[in-house]
Amino acid sequence: MARRLLGVAVAVLLAYYAVSKSVEIGDRSLLVLLNGLTAAGLYFLMASGFTLVFGLARVTNLAHGGIYLLGGYGALSVQRTTGNWFLAVMLGALFAAGVSLVLYLLLRLLKGDDLRETMLTLGATIVIADQTLATWGGIPTDLAPPSFLTGSIHLPGSPLLYPKFRLAVVALAVLAGLLLWVLLYKTRLGMLIRAGVDDADMVSVLGIRVPLVLASVFMLAGALAGIAGAAGGTYLSLAQGEDNRILLASLIVVIAGGLGSLRGAGAAAIIVGLVEAFAQTHHPVLSVLITFGSLIAILVLRPQGLIKGATHVQA
Repeated sequence: MARRLLGVAVAVLLAYYAVSKSVEIGDRSLLVLLNGLTAAGLYFLMASGFTLVFGLARVTNLAHGGIYLLGGYGALSVQRTTGNWFLAVMLGALFAAGVSLVLYLLLRLLKGDDLRETMLTLGATIVIADQTLATWGGIPTDLAPPSFLTGSIHLPGSPLLYPKFRLAVVALAVLAGLLLWVLLYKTRLGMLIRAGVDDADMVSVLGIRVPLVLASVFMLAGALAGIAGAAGGTYLSLAQGEDNRILLASLIVVIAGGLGSLRGAGAAAIIVGLVEAFAQTHHPVLSVLITFGSLIAILVLRPQGLIKGATHVQA
């Protein structure tokens, strides 16, 4: 009870501070809100697959940021060839899913050794970074958005403009969340995934090959990272070091949301995105400290994260 009251008190104080600061900058506070939601959408695309993998296999995939970068650069190459953004995103996601499948097959050889798994994914991150640098160079670049999503729109009740594609990123994250919910709760594959989480031994006895289920989850996580890479490469940029930044943000979202919880990842992505946007606007020097401070505050009040996640499944 005391922890809950403390949490409510902290939330009220933070809300009061945020509102007072927002009043100071007037209608520009709407830009801060939209920037936070856009970042939240990108973080959710990354963290949703990340948290599924962690919740099922308990693998801290440090190569997930590299897969994000590969998906983005793969989409960039396709767009340069075809000029079609949607085809680029699709093939970039497939490329990222294939890389994730290869990584899963390598992880299976380690038979659940946590330290060796971490070192393998860390090594994969370094290899991916070197290969993207050798193939696409170190100059920041970006994808061109679809023609109907170029330009900006007027914000209601304000003379300010906001890029259409950034709003599309928020819509894309919402769509991805809905499709993931349908997959997990309305399909046979989702049933197998949830059953494997609850009791992997019983699922195996019934003749279901849990490793194949895990492989499909790794591929799904890779595809989501690839889509995030294409989206991030369109409204931000593709550059060396972006993989580390997005991986760090995804880790914060996964931990704060609750390991293995999809709903928790969505809630934490919104919190982290808004806190980051607010901090970068009002306290740019302390923005990283404030973002990590939010994570610490969440874990102090709810050590298991916002929503308790799934249990472990052996690969």
